Amino acid sequence: MKRHSEDRKDSKIRMPGAMDRGPVQFDSRVAKRAGDVLTIATNEVVTAPPTTTIIGAIKIMTSYGFGRLPIADAGTRRLLGFVTGVDVVDFLGGGIRHNLLKKKYERNILAAINADIREIMSPRLISIGEKASVEEALRLMYEKNVGGLPVVDDEGRIKALVTEHDFAKLVAGVNTGIKVEEFMSPSVITANGQISIEKTTKIMVQPGGFRKLPVVQDSILIGMVTASDIMRYLGSGEAFEKVVTGDIGDVMSQPIKVLVRRDIVSTEKDADLGWAAETMMDKGVGALPVMDRGSLLGIITKRDFIRAFAEEKRGIIP
Repeated sequence: MKRHSEDRKDSKIRMPGAMDRGPVQFDSRVAKRAGDVLTIATNEVVTAPPTTTIIGAIKIMTSYGFGRLPIADAGTRRLLGFVTGVDVVDFLGGGIRHNLLKKKYERNILAAINADIREIMSPRLISIGEKASVEEALRLMYEKNVGGLPVVDDEGRIKALVTEHDFAKLVAGVNTGIKVEEFMSPSVITANGQISIEKTTKIMVQPGGFRKLPVVQDSILIGMVTASDIMRYLGSGEAFEKVVTGDIGDVMSQPIKVLVRRDIVSTEKDADLGWAAETMMDKGVGALPVMDRGSLLGIITKRDFIRAFAEEKRGIIP
């Protein structure tokens, strides 16, 4: 049933547990209970010590399918930092971290990828306490524009991880009454399938860059490519062999279309957010191109669900 934004002023998001059918009730009372963040967070968190090699961290992230990896002290599990797929492609593909490879390691890629992961991790820690509510986690992720938030105890030890994926799961398969077009990003940067992987990484890591890019060939959408796709490519198979032997130039000069999934998963602008979330869960993707009669209108990502939850709750949060 069509619903306009003015019809939703009194609607409430219920978190967690809004998995029943029918329009979502955005009820914040449950979400405000202390400790509720642990009900939606991933409690079995894989971490790596700061002495893990960069290539070792890539292997961990690709084998588990992680887009981010917490770096923690091996003995105490005290959180020290984070490394993301974007950090890795930044390092190998020409971003700010790439200067480390050029200057400190004199372009010796073998030496660089065997350096400690703490060389490229981000030490800027944004975390939340284990006694926090889901709503507090939502606020912080929205305000800081981050896709993952470590949950720590009073000693700074990591206990869980709450991500944009967890919020997308809350509405997967639910009729929210909110259309995809209301929260999609309409300004879409696309990558031509023939441009190199190196040039694509530079698009991703520049300030305000996009972690997920639609790829077009002859003005036709052929798929999506993400920072995680590039990291996975660099950390496995023939590309990995070339990386460890120092021939990264050949690896990075390949056209980006070689990384594109052949099955295009998309959504329509009039689709419900809950349907889009369910599609992401079912297909294991973090973003969907938004189509209208064969034309690309925008893109919706899991990060947009954070924005949807936060903005739809503005009239309710004290």
